[in-house]
Amino acid sequence: MKVIIASDHGGITIREEIKRLLEEMNIQYEDIGCSCETSVDYPDYALPAAQKVADGEYDYGILVCGTGIGMSIAANKVKGIRCALVHDTFSAKATREHNNANMLAMGERVIGAGLAREIVQTFLNTEFTGGRHANRVEKITSYENQ
Repeated sequence: MKVIIASDHGGITIREEIKRLLEEMNIQYEDIGCSCETSVDYPDYALPAAQKVADGEYDYGILVCGTGIGMSIAANKVKGIRCALVHDTFSAKATREHNNANMLAMGERVIGAGLAREIVQTFLNTEFTGGRHANRVEKITSYENQ
C-alpha cells in the first residue's frame, strides 16, 4: 500500500501525526507539504495529491486543512477521485465499504490528533464491500466519463 499525504498551513500538526502512524503501520508514504505555517492555498496541495492517486501512483491520499472542506472540494475535481470529508470512525469505515473512497480529508480545527489517527487506521484497514455499492460507484464513474 502506498499513501500520499498533504496539508495546507491549517493541517500541519495532524499531518505530522499521520506520518508517525503510517510509519508505525509500515505503510509507504510521500508527504508533499506544505512545510510552513504561513497561509498557503489548499488547491496547490490537494490537486497534485489527488492527481497522483487518480494516476495510480498511490493507492490512497490523505488531506488535512483547517476544516477539511477546501481540500475535499479541490480533490473531488480530479477525475477518478472519491474524497470523503470524515471526522468520525463510523464515516471512515462507511466511505470505504460503500463509496470505495480513495482519498480522505480531515480538519485539524475540527478533530484532534488521536481521533485523526483512529480515522486513518479505520479508513486504511477497511475494504470496499462491492455488491450493491459497486453499481452506485460505477454510476458516478460513468457520469464522470461523459
